[in-house]
Amino acid sequence: MRIVAQVKLLPASACDADALAATLRVCNHAANLASEVAFVKGLKRPYVLQKEVYFRLRAEFGLGAQAAVRVVKKVCDAYVTLTANITAGNLGPEGSKRRKRAQSKPVRFREDAAQPFDDRILTWNLDQRTVSVWTVAGRIKAIPFVCSEQALKLLASRKGESDLVLREGMFFLTATVEVPEPEPYEPDGFLGVDLGIVNIATTSDGDILAGRRLNRYRRRHRDLRAKLQKKRTKSAKRILKRIRRREARHAAHTNHTIAKQLVATAERTSRGIALEDLGGIRQRVTARKHQRSSLHSWAFAQLGAFITYKARRAGVPVVFVDPRDTSRRCSGCGYTHRANRVSQARFACRSCGIVMHADHNGSCNIAHRADVVWQRGAVNRPSTA
Repeated sequence: MRIVAQVKLLPASACDADALAATLRVCNHAANLASEVAFVKGLKRPYVLQKEVYFRLRAEFGLGAQAAVRVVKKVCDAYVTLTANITAGNLGPEGSKRRKRAQSKPVRFREDAAQPFDDRILTWNLDQRTVSVWTVAGRIKAIPFVCSEQALKLLASRKGESDLVLREGMFFLTATVEVPEPEPYEPDGFLGVDLGIVNIATTSDGDILAGRRLNRYRRRHRDLRAKLQKKRTKSAKRILKRIRRREARHAAHTNHTIAKQLVATAERTSRGIALEDLGGIRQRVTARKHQRSSLHSWAFAQLGAFITYKARRAGVPVVFVDPRDTSRRCSGCGYTHRANRVSQARFACRSCGIVMHADHNGSCNIAHRADVVWQRGAVNRPSTA
């Protein structure tokens, strides 16, 4: 399987940082030119487009030979991704409008968009934790980088391209790494996981991972953003720019922690993990105005993706089941009725009288459905959220 390893570059001087920023800027200007040619002439294949724009990119933008090749490949990959999203209908709620816009004009790249580098223009020295990279100002050698020990181990098996990324004034290199994926074992039952907003995840073992702390954090940031946006001063805009990704990082860290805990529990007990297939739920669910921010900031897709990839690395089987009526069905007797869900936290079956936490009941239903799906051999794959 493929996972991403990221390192942070520490340019030794302002000149080195300016050279890296200029390289991104020039490469993306060149990519915009190549994109216009590809769109007007219908040249979406790398070799064909390269024959058309290669010498022009080198002459007008001063790109090296391999840098020009990477720019062309980047443009072609963007069109392949766009075509795949249009075909699959992954353009969001305003899909028809976005489809028309995408088909009526060429793909554009931001000045600071990521740029791929291959081993001819980027060299890693993992022992000294440095990289040597081509720039428009010449090759810069021995740029230090920092990363976790786990990322360093992953980079030892790195092959192919690495992307140079500029984010909030800092430079990063991201590399896709192939890691061995063990065969999933035969599970002894399933650990059902019910994902929610009030409680981020509730397991069929009765463990409740409350989201109250994260929700308070989100509300505090939302109120802070509204306060700063109302001021409209330069200092307020600087603070907004500084904190704009802080909430996303905090939520991602929380999801990583929860996913790691769930996978470890399933692996220790030789069980699989059962999740609901919540693809498209934002389009299906109608929320009141005061609930919309909570619904749209609910990172269930990210948590599901984290659980899936961590489980694959550990050989833990994952099954996605139909979420229909999991919150209304009694996990004890199977009776289904909307009145069984008394409140957000309370479930009381009108048939057998069992009373339990509503999310715990839902997670037990998810585990039961996963058992049935696994026995039938029809393991579901998650749809796109």
